[in-house]
Amino acid sequence: MALVTTKEMFAKAINDDYAIGAFNVNNMEIIQGIVDAAQAENAPLILQVSAGARKYAKPAYLTKLVEAAIIDTGVDVALHLDHGEDFDICKKCVDDGFTSVMIDGSKHPFEENIALTKEVVEYAHAHGVVVEAELGKLAGVEDNIKVDARSATFTDPDEAAEFVERTGVDSLAIAIGTSHGAYKFKGDPYLDFERLKKIHALIPDTPLVLHGASSVLREFVDRCNEYGGQIPGAQGVPEDMIREAAKYGICKVNIDTDLRLAMTAEIRRVLVENPAEFDPRKYLGPGRDAITRMVQHKIKNVLNCSGRR
Repeated sequence: MALVTTKEMFAKAINDDYAIGAFNVNNMEIIQGIVDAAQAENAPLILQVSAGARKYAKPAYLTKLVEAAIIDTGVDVALHLDHGEDFDICKKCVDDGFTSVMIDGSKHPFEENIALTKEVVEYAHAHGVVVEAELGKLAGVEDNIKVDARSATFTDPDEAAEFVERTGVDSLAIAIGTSHGAYKFKGDPYLDFERLKKIHALIPDTPLVLHGASSVLREFVDRCNEYGGQIPGAQGVPEDMIREAAKYGICKVNIDTDLRLAMTAEIRRVLVENPAEFDPRKYLGPGRDAITRMVQHKIKNVLNCSGRR
């Protein structure tokens, strides 16, 4: 039971056509709910922290909560920085004990992205930490990530191969049609599987990452709306598309929105049905349990990584 990198996880996943869930965490209950699900399913696990979560919960609290979860459950965890925007935040997370960091230079021109990524790779690898980078831009809004549809660009396969060779990055997040947030598609859901196949064929040994991959499960959207929510029309990535993507090098699937919806839906239900309730344990506890159920569903039925630890 330890903090681990993703190297061994991805080496197994890329050969056996399954993916590993990378779940965003913000507080104790979310961490507990996710780790309990991984323990129950004997599944590999990545917990990831965004810049927004890091600011909200404070780095020392998050790292110690993750360490406590490992001690409590015996689950090995990769602790990952999600969407690090510059070298400094990646360095801080490496120094704080993270085992994986993402440098997101996708907003920069190609050569600048390469230079920034190489700088992070050199520092992280010297400290035994793995690095994820991003090529292409996902649309949508999540924490401090805001990209409109016109600015989104799909990943070029030839550039992906050159990028990996020149940076030495350990995994690559690609843009093939997913987006951040709860509103991923205006029309029919679409992922560019032909583009994914080309990228995987050119860099078959490089683990690929799918950001913005929440399915926006109707159960939780409907419950949020039933108990006072206003999120009609939310539409996520169909789960069969996630399963298909794992056949072509997608080893890491990022899930955040589904966590938020699961917890919020259950908290809303408790407070609407019990309006006099003021004990946080009485609504955060059920919220935590909802996260556990949702994550177990993802592990077993979508990611296919149950029993893979």
